[in-house]
Amino acid sequence: MRKATIARKTNETEISVSVNLDGTGAHAMATGIGFLDHMLDQLSRHSLIDMDVACKGDLHIDFHHTAEDVGIALGQAISQALGDKKGIRRYASADLPMDGTLTRAALDVSGRPFLVFRAEFSRDKVGEMDTELFREFFQAFAMNAGITLHIENFYTDNNHHLAESMFKAVARALREAVEIDPRVGDRVPSTKGTL
Repeated sequence: MRKATIARKTNETEISVSVNLDGTGAHAMATGIGFLDHMLDQLSRHSLIDMDVACKGDLHIDFHHTAEDVGIALGQAISQALGDKKGIRRYASADLPMDGTLTRAALDVSGRPFLVFRAEFSRDKVGEMDTELFREFFQAFAMNAGITLHIENFYTDNNHHLAESMFKAVARALREAVEIDPRVGDRVPSTKGTL
């Protein structure tokens, strides 16, 4: 079964994350950051990966530790659920339009973590969340999921739509990349024989 549960506790956060890669997008989010919950809802719904995320963080300081540590734990859960990665499609990309915004996410479930993040916000916050934390979340997620992730915004006229288009584009690409490809069978999609 392609499922995993991660529990992570530090002096700054206490997190529990469960994922099912072969789900329907069922989700429950409780990070204490309303906008992050909204984005994680989109990530689950559009990837069709079931996700339960609960975090108690030091929000009285700021949102940084919570956003980053949720990315870490979610990435670890995805990596664990992928196991040896046999049969997956591995590569995928998605262009995501939202009204006047267009964003692309491209990823490789490679075992070689890397992030390219090309998006600029015109405001410091969306809701109560600092916009600089979106890069921090995706950096933590990519490093711990073991994926190469490129996110690029081509244009935008709305900061909310910019953030949301990133999460939805990543979700759509992730959905395709982690799906089992019946033509691949029981093979790892790499000439090396391992990912």
